[in-house]
Order: sequence, then C-alpha cells, then structure tokens
Amino acid sequence: MSRPLTIVYMGTPDFAVPPMAALHERGYRILAVVTQPDRPKGRGRKLTPPPVKQAALKFGCSVLQPETVRTEEFHRKMADLAPDLYVVAAFGQILPQSLLDIPKQGAINIHASLLPRHRGAAPIHRAIIEGDAETGITTMMMDKGMDTGDILLMDRTPIGPTETAAELHDRLSRMGAETILRTFEMLRSGTLPRMPQDHSRATYAPMLRKKDGQVDWSQPAETIDRLIRGVTPWPGAFTFSDGMRLKIFRASVLHRDISVPPGTILECIPGELRVATGKDALAIKEIQGESGKRLPIDDFLCGCRLPDGSCLG
Repeated sequence: MSRPLTIVYMGTPDFAVPPMAALHERGYRILAVVTQPDRPKGRGRKLTPPPVKQAALKFGCSVLQPETVRTEEFHRKMADLAPDLYVVAAFGQILPQSLLDIPKQGAINIHASLLPRHRGAAPIHRAIIEGDAETGITTMMMDKGMDTGDILLMDRTPIGPTETAAELHDRLSRMGAETILRTFEMLRSGTLPRMPQDHSRATYAPMLRKKDGQVDWSQPAETIDRLIRGVTPWPGAFTFSDGMRLKIFRASVLHRDISVPPGTILECIPGELRVATGKDALAIKEIQGESGKRLPIDDFLCGCRLPDGSCLG
C-alpha cells in the first residue's frame, strides 16, 4: 500500500473547519495547520483564536499563525515539512509562487463558487445578491493568480428562494468536505480530471464592506430581498428612519403596483411592514433598532412607531 498523502492545511474561518475535519477523520496526515493570528473579538476585545485553530488543536495538529507567509522563516518551515500537498480553504492570505512550488503535488484550493464565476473573497454573498440560481464547490489547483488555477472537481447545488448567506455558507462548508475527499480519492487513483478555466467568463466577488448593506429603495423588491439575504448576517442590510438606523433581517416580495416614492411605508399588517420599492413592494418581517435586538416586526413596532406614509432611506 502506498503511503498516505501528507498535507499542510491552510484556513481560518468556520467555512474551513469541516473540510479539515474530514481529511483528519479519513486518516490523511496533516503535518501542520496554518491559520491567521488570534484577533481581538467582541465587546471586550478579548484575543480569540480563529475557528480552524480551535479545531486543529482538538485534533492534535501543529498550528502555525504567521502574520504574513511572505517571510524566509515561513518558507523554510514549509520546505522542512516537505508536504505532498497544500489544501487551502478561506485562508485569508495570498500565497506567492515560491510557496506554491514547495509541495510535491502542488496546492489545492476549496472555493465556494462555480469557477470561473465569483472569483475572490465573497463568492457566497455575491451569488445570492446577484440572483444566481445555483452555486457550489470547486476544487482547483492553485497558481499565482486569484482563483485562476485549473479546475479539478465541481459540485453544484441550487440556491433556495429564502436562503441567506449564513445558511448557504453552512451548506457549502459541508459540501466542501465531501468534494475535497472525492478530490483526494481520485488523485490517489490517478483519475482526477484537470481543466483550465475559461478566463473570458470570469466574474469577481470582492470582499463586502459595511456600506454595501445599505438598502436602495429605488431598486426592485426582488433585488432588495436578495441583498438582505446576501448580507445576512454580515455586514447586514440596513436603512434609516428619521436618522435611526434599522437593520433588516428577513423580508419577502409583494407583487403589486406602486404609485408612491420608493421607501414609503405603505401599511403594517400582522407580521409585515410593507414598503414601496422601485418595482413592487417589500414586506419586512424581522428587524432590529440601533440599541435593541433582532425582533419580529410586530414586537419591534410595539416599542417603535413607523407610521404609514413615512419614508425609509
């Protein structure tokens, strides 16, 4: 029997935990786990390890947390480990070619889109925001470009009509575990396909900023609904009422003719605050005020009045 493949696993957030756990449980030898440094988190700004570090320590893996991978010390460490492969999932740093050249069989990335669509840092959010009918997981060979390497395997899944970025993130994370295991099995058997990307079809999914969550009521209700779902939980969809910031968590589209300016509150019925948009109306169902918590709209309106005819924006 040939020896097990040796891996250096690179990842940071929750998304990267299930694929690492799957490889560990399947018996692949993880020589080291590379992740971002601990960062201050929460109101107390307590130094908190990233999810991948927490999981790796439970597995008994050696953990490396370089501020940057572009140092001679880190290069020497990777060269000394001499892995067969890197496996990279949402690591958060770009690997230079000099690092990619170290593993004997290259570096495999787990990317949460159907490449070449949605290259970049926020493919899950952008797939929802842009109204994609489906998304998925792509494993690919890494090169010096941003998600430009040859495609290995691709698994597809439809995006649910009410699915949020948080819900889709969790599904794709589990899919990533399944896809990387199939990728390794086919690599070991010599049956793994490899296909160059069609760069002319590439689209990009840049990292979201806080301001990207602001609702533009002149947009169609369907566009606004996709935005709300695509930025939940972060950065969150928001609007303003008389200077008060309101965060919208859940809504639905109402197909109806509109004759008032976008952002106008049309009416409130049990369970819904209906707002005019550039096309159709949006029924807000869950919302949060500046100093409150996420609430059903009826509960929110018990303490904060938003009268019919007033305007959000």
